[in-house]
Amino acid sequence: MLDQGAEEISLRAVARAAGVSAMAPYRHFQDKVALLQAVADHGFTMLRVDLEEADRSTDGEEALIAQGLAYLAFAERNPALFRLMFASDRKARRDNGTDRTAYDVLSQRVAGLVPATADTATLACWALVHGLATLALDGQIRSEPTQARAVLRKLVDGLGQNAGRPA
Repeated sequence: MLDQGAEEISLRAVARAAGVSAMAPYRHFQDKVALLQAVADHGFTMLRVDLEEADRSTDGEEALIAQGLAYLAFAERNPALFRLMFASDRKARRDNGTDRTAYDVLSQRVAGLVPATADTATLACWALVHGLATLALDGQIRSEPTQARAVLRKLVDGLGQNAGRPA
């Protein structure tokens, strides 16, 4: 239903799609805003899991690149969910199961690579990969894994060059 736009979603339409009574969603969600926040929260959990899996797939700088590629793949697989997650009125909440966010996964990896500039470097990494994902979803650039890997490599190389300098 998100593919048709979050504005078009109603609790009645969700109930109809789920094959339940029109009032059933109200037992779980106060209103449409609460439902969409729950969907966004689930999306952030899915993203965190993807980043954790990517991070475990290798180590060091390559793990950071793997996280970036996983982020881009998540956005490509779930464009409507991705847009909902980062809509201006949505906020990433801590996952109740782990008390850890996708940003925390990234931050931990970056801190291991460039501890002196970890906060700034983490924000730079997130901004770059989010920008790439958004540009690709908006059709401004083609989503090409080879090019994305090369861009992420440039970023990681730049982080290493400035590892000793404070932000």
